[in-house]
Amino acid sequence: MRRVPRLGWRQGLALGVVVLAAGFAYPAWRHFHPVSAAEGWRYREFAADIPMVSALALDADGSLFVTQEFSSRRGSLLRLLPTGERQPVLGELSKPDGLVMFQGGLVVSQEGGPLPVFLLRDGQRQALFDGNDVEGVATDGQTLYAIEDLPRGRLLSYDPLQRRLVVLRDGLEEGEGVARCPDGRLFYTEKAKGWVKQWQPGGADTLVATGLDAPGFVQCSADGLWITEDATHGARVLLVQPDGRLVTVISHLRSAQTLIPRGDGHYLVAEQGRNRILELSREAGAAR
Repeated sequence: MRRVPRLGWRQGLALGVVVLAAGFAYPAWRHFHPVSAAEGWRYREFAADIPMVSALALDADGSLFVTQEFSSRRGSLLRLLPTGERQPVLGELSKPDGLVMFQGGLVVSQEGGPLPVFLLRDGQRQALFDGNDVEGVATDGQTLYAIEDLPRGRLLSYDPLQRRLVVLRDGLEEGEGVARCPDGRLFYTEKAKGWVKQWQPGGADTLVATGLDAPGFVQCSADGLWITEDATHGARVLLVQPDGRLVTVISHLRSAQTLIPRGDGHYLVAEQGRNRILELSREAGAAR
């Protein structure tokens, strides 16, 4: 048998240094790797220096509502005006994670415990219904939908006219995102399961996408169903196209949160890990 030569202490030390350096280099690479867009897409920085940016909602006047997802009544709601000015709207919130424009006002949810989902309209807060760690909210204009981020959370619908709260699903594992499409379909994510499902009124819900890395948000648009990943490193913005294909639009994000359409094929996505909002758009002439 051929004898393998032993390493000298200098060689062993050098090898150890190389291994240690590689161990530090890989996390650094993941941390600083720049965002990259798929062919046919581009992105730019829309707004920066917004610590713990999370939920987004676009008002009819062109201003943008933004939440900062701090816990223990340290969270806040801001308004970004088209001029670039930033106005504080509300403070003392606990992990405000969901926003949606609704019937002339703004619905706000909080993930910081057993707290009401409320409607902010004309400067007044109106509690709509109670939830526990409610994260995502969505609407079709008449009904509100919400999901709880708990080990055994619920998917909820709320009719404000009848003041009726209905549990559509329970026992969900870390539900985060919910989307109601114009055609009536309802989608939701389970972060712990790594999947997106379509809710079915009768029978088992349909799997739409699996094997995802912490899917946190879903949004319907003319381009298809958008999904963001709330992973600390290597998060993606994904799109389920109308033909059912799942494609990656943006990658190497850090903790992607809410994505909303801005109009004319442009989208805004909150990148919490870098305290900023990105604008995504198709390149001129790119095929859909």
